[in-house]
Amino acid sequence: MSLDAKQTEQQPIENKAELVQLLRDAERPTGPLLLGLEHERLMFPRAGFQPVPYEGEQGIGKLLTGFKTFGYDEYREAPGLPVIAMQRGKETLSLEPGGQFELSGSPFQTAREAHDENLRHVRELKQVAGGLGLRAVALGYRPFFELAQMPWMPKTRYKVMRETLGTRGSHAFDMMLMTATGQVSLDWRDEADCVRKVTASVRISPLLVALFANSPVAQGKNTGFLSYRSRVWNDVDPARCGYPEAMLDGSFSYSAYVEWALDAPLLFLRREGQYLAPKLNFRQFLAQGFEGKPAVHSDWVDHLSTLFPEVRLKKIVEIRAADANDAAMTGALAALMRGVLYDGRSLDDATRLLPDLTPQEHRELHYAAQREGLSAKIGGGTLADYAVELVRLASRGLKRLSGDDAPLLDPLEEIAASRRSPALDVLAHFEKEKRPEAFLGRFEL
Repeated sequence: MSLDAKQTEQQPIENKAELVQLLRDAERPTGPLLLGLEHERLMFPRAGFQPVPYEGEQGIGKLLTGFKTFGYDEYREAPGLPVIAMQRGKETLSLEPGGQFELSGSPFQTAREAHDENLRHVRELKQVAGGLGLRAVALGYRPFFELAQMPWMPKTRYKVMRETLGTRGSHAFDMMLMTATGQVSLDWRDEADCVRKVTASVRISPLLVALFANSPVAQGKNTGFLSYRSRVWNDVDPARCGYPEAMLDGSFSYSAYVEWALDAPLLFLRREGQYLAPKLNFRQFLAQGFEGKPAVHSDWVDHLSTLFPEVRLKKIVEIRAADANDAAMTGALAALMRGVLYDGRSLDDATRLLPDLTPQEHRELHYAAQREGLSAKIGGGTLADYAVELVRLASRGLKRLSGDDAPLLDPLEEIAASRRSPALDVLAHFEKEKRPEAFLGRFEL
């Protein structure tokens, strides 16, 4: 989650070339390539299954400030406004609109370091949450409760997004209030390296959806999708979600990503502490300004943070295909993507792993993965046929990179060998345990 820190880049944008240059400025031509984890959790009362509001002695606000015990500092949008995040060094604890509790971790050279940081956070979270009678649950979608009854967290960005994004797609509020994910952020050397990493990540994204599918239940019912979280994204906003065409047709570049982003509508515009909602896409805003003022670099930074493709570019490559899972699976996600993207041989192998598909065939496979997980059909087989090899090539890549990351892949090796997405175990437990509180206990961190 973006903290919407004070806007500092007030230089007017003169042309598209400046926006391309901002991606070029993010390159790391020398030095180690780093990665970071984001891990979201759903919060519940220990004795219930209802959402947790921000307010109150057992609310999300108290959960946040409870981390002062561990050396975190409060973050507010302005003096007098509620605490919406906590920061300790490069670690940030923040909130999604429905109170999903997120760790945005520090950048590290290895997945093991990121995983260890996440494990430490889980221990701290359990201590703080337990003292408030709360618990954290690792699922990709809130399995019980009605959307209309969900609380909203008191962040200004979410107020305006409720108005703007809420008009763009039928499942925009589901995404904001009900979903939870695990994400990995990675670096690139130069434009060619960025293109290779984005292309490989896009091609294996349906397989990632299937391997990490963990959200088959919503509103107390089997949804018919193993990753209902991923399915929700299909109907959030076609202009800012899914797969930009250039990511699928072989034409991807910095310029192509900027062109796609320029055509996405603004969700908000910050001016003098206020959030405005111009009915413009960024291309129109760049050409004509708004209320007599030009587009500035900070506006572009904000805009990039409101785009949600399956693979996102900001100052990093962000992999967004996975449902929230437990800490071990989240560590496995970090190890998988490091082994695939940071080793040249594994990167080439991953790019060629699945059969060549047209853009439409790729989107159809993505939808099938949402619905059927590893049983989704591709060619003459299923995604399960490719899962073992993906984990193997990641393991080989990690061993060539050295370090202690390869054992983190163990949970994924088990899933790939079983040919069963995690969501099937969620459904099996759902069929046996009809008490919502007890069901949630099975997936408590």
